Amino acid sequence: MPSARPPLPPVRLRPDAELARAALAAPVLARAVRLARWAGPGRPAGAGGELAGAELAAAVEVLGLAGHEDGEARARRAWRAALGAGLVEVRGGLPGAGAGGVVAAGEALPLVTRGGPRDVLGLWSDALEAVCAETPAPAGRGGVPPAGTAGPDPRAGAAGPDPRAEAAFLDEVLAALYRLTVSENGSGGSGGGPVPLPALAASVIVPDGMGEPTDDVLEQVSGAMTHLDGRFRALAETGLVEYRPVDRALLADEAPEEPEPGELDEDDVARYGMVRLTPLGLYGLRRRLSASGVSAPAVGDLAGRDAGELLAAVGGYPPQAARAETGRWLAGRDPLDAARALLAAAKGADSGSPLRRLHCQQALALVGDGAEPAVREVLDDPELGGLARVWLAERGAADVPPPPEPMVFWLAVDTIAAHLDADGDPDTLRDLVEGLAGRHGGFFDQVWRVEHPSTPEVLEAVGRLHRDRRVAKDARKAAFRARSRVGARA
Repeated sequence: MPSARPPLPPVRLRPDAELARAALAAPVLARAVRLARWAGPGRPAGAGGELAGAELAAAVEVLGLAGHEDGEARARRAWRAALGAGLVEVRGGLPGAGAGGVVAAGEALPLVTRGGPRDVLGLWSDALEAVCAETPAPAGRGGVPPAGTAGPDPRAGAAGPDPRAEAAFLDEVLAALYRLTVSENGSGGSGGGPVPLPALAASVIVPDGMGEPTDDVLEQVSGAMTHLDGRFRALAETGLVEYRPVDRALLADEAPEEPEPGELDEDDVARYGMVRLTPLGLYGLRRRLSASGVSAPAVGDLAGRDAGELLAAVGGYPPQAARAETGRWLAGRDPLDAARALLAAAKGADSGSPLRRLHCQQALALVGDGAEPAVREVLDDPELGGLARVWLAERGAADVPPPPEPMVFWLAVDTIAAHLDADGDPDTLRDLVEGLAGRHGGFFDQVWRVEHPSTPEVLEAVGRLHRDRRVAKDARKAAFRARSRVGARA
């Protein structure tokens, strides 16, 4: 799966027990278990382990799929899932051998009833891999492009596209669906809204930076939609996704035509296919991404890490996810010990230290009154004293000493630097800059002298963001003086 992308937000997963119940209820795994119990010892199977002929027809009957248009395909899929999950095994038959084999119960079958939630999720994950590895029917016009490309597939011959390219393309589509889901509301939530199939296909096929897609690219998107429609129909049986298929009337001419933007209402868009990742799907795709080397964090991953690792990581999280992760980290820790550890980790003059201090202050707000002794211990610390005073004042604490003037300006620089690193809402950042710059008389006469590594960059940002031209000019002059001062010392 691709990994050269911006970091993924952390996802909030449902409890294992809830996910395991969903896994057992998923049609593919439920059918796989039923077939494993039905097959019993001694039932014949093909040389490659497949069911065929009378055995396949019997499996269709056992699953209650007789009369279904794709009953045989569903039965085959369930049998492959049973093999992939270790619910059954075939002895005596080898791929390419002329003779068949016989079915035996797999070692994993007892885990269905006696295993824990993680055991069940392991079975489901193996069944999912078996379905993902299924060789798809031939795609629409021109096949499916190789993952990460927008041109025609040079490896597609008379027999159709290369199965490896097909698998890579599906991996990239699923990774894109995961990213869209966890990024949808910026909180790494445990679910998301449905994604139109054309938009999902385009997110993988249309090259980054392409303004108006070419006719060739649109043709590839249409072909991919036809291909993915069949793929998502199968994946919906695993519980990975909820899927509203493409309206068959749109497929009458071999592949759906790409609609013109702005011409369709919601119902029209839905006719082209809608896919939504389920909570179980979030678990499954995160597991697949992690196994392929992609960093796909989940809320709670940092619960056992030290305070420095926590503050460094949550600096890249959306606000709600950062708060949730910090809450999990604090759970079970002594409030005073946790506060001291957070404050110690927030110190430093490196480029990441302002953002660490910002998240330290936010974490201390979750600690509550138990943090006060630790906060008072750092009142005289030049890096933490301002943070400590703000925290105490916000809680209405008594006997908070006024800060010395250098600390006031140092805290102003540190606060702006942290919000610059956080890459938040531009209007919020502008309000912060204007508020801090206007709060102190002679701000720019003093702030350029502040011994903070981010002073020049902060003043340059004030010059860019402040809406008062005179103030912005003063900020740029102060930034020049700060840089000259740093250069002179170097």
